[in-house]
Amino acid sequence: MSKINQVIYSNVNDSNSWTMEEYIKQGGYSIWKEILTDQSSKSSDWVIEQVKDSGLRGRGGAGFPTGLKWSFMPKSDDQSYIVCNSDESEPGTCHDRDILKYNPHALVEGMAIAGYAIGASVGYNYVRGEFMLECYPRIESAVEEAYQAGLLGQNILESGVDFDLYNFLGAGAYICGEETGLLESLEGKQGKPRFKPPFPANYGLYGKPTTVNNTQTLATIPKILEMGPKWYSEHGTEKSPGTLVFSISGHVNKPGNYELSLGLPFNELIDVAGGILDEKKLKAVIPGGSSTKVLPANIIENCTMDYESLQDVGSALGTGAMVVIAEGTCMVELLKRISRFYFAESCGQCTPCREGTGWLYRILDRITNGKGRADDLALLVDVAGRIEGNTICAFGDASAWPVQSFLKHYHHEFEYMIANKGKSAAA
Repeated sequence: MSKINQVIYSNVNDSNSWTMEEYIKQGGYSIWKEILTDQSSKSSDWVIEQVKDSGLRGRGGAGFPTGLKWSFMPKSDDQSYIVCNSDESEPGTCHDRDILKYNPHALVEGMAIAGYAIGASVGYNYVRGEFMLECYPRIESAVEEAYQAGLLGQNILESGVDFDLYNFLGAGAYICGEETGLLESLEGKQGKPRFKPPFPANYGLYGKPTTVNNTQTLATIPKILEMGPKWYSEHGTEKSPGTLVFSISGHVNKPGNYELSLGLPFNELIDVAGGILDEKKLKAVIPGGSSTKVLPANIIENCTMDYESLQDVGSALGTGAMVVIAEGTCMVELLKRISRFYFAESCGQCTPCREGTGWLYRILDRITNGKGRADDLALLVDVAGRIEGNTICAFGDASAWPVQSFLKHYHHEFEYMIANKGKSAAA
């Protein structure tokens, strides 16, 4: 675990950082207690406005403004829910599990505050199934400690506010990272995405109004309210304020999670991660998890790490999971591995995705095994185009974008491998 700024990871290097005792030493639960004891000045509307003013955007990949999303929840006495998406499954993304493992009380407090803001008296934290050995016991312990301290439950601190929080262990499916697929799974059904509209704010968990936020998003809330939105927005850029936990993997000397201000120049981010492995030259970067479009070195080196800069060059910040690729890497083999993942993880609900992901993988497998045909590259582009935009959720796009971008920037490597019966141009 590495840290630079101190919003989410303010105490992760302390011993027993996951305990309530250590969290409270760092000021934990202070803002939650203030809200409960002074609801006249710290109303639900006040919380939402503070989050809006901070500019916090959802850290699950879409980057939608969090405060605005909260404001969509209907004001009524009907049961409503706050749900945390801790089903971290985007390849290359490793920061949410560290929050659960090292700073779980930040998430507990963030969920309680979010529930108060949107009028939800019940929260569910949907945790990825593979986290059952280390992360899940930590977040379960944090919830138990919060109940024992009287900071969760009914009529909390005699404030009249009710909030119950439950952890739910998923079964390890990528598709359950999509918010409506997650809700289906939480209800005990197959994790298959729903048609939208209606959106979860109107018809969510058990048909009730629901807001779904990412782990990192919710864990940031206590610090924003404690320090103020101006303090938070001074990190980052005007349109991409705050910090982001970058998961940096691939060909770097010091892979890890780094909490940094958004808008940091790409080359500075690489320096933080210790530079390129074995002093090789940079070839490419997948900037935001495997579903974002790959960018060659000559493009990414001129970028800053924020939503707008990466969007302007045809990719996305996504989850902030950066896969660094050095010279000598075969881009055909890399794309094949990525496409194999999407083929395996498709829920099978939509025909373009169910059938198309299989086509993409089998064509790439054929090429790498020396049996590629001259028309395979056009076929890959055609199949990807038939998947993109034609599925219920964004999973189809996620499977198509890597194929489209790899072929756009490294078409010559695919041509070479076909012409040379499976031999890599990078060899």
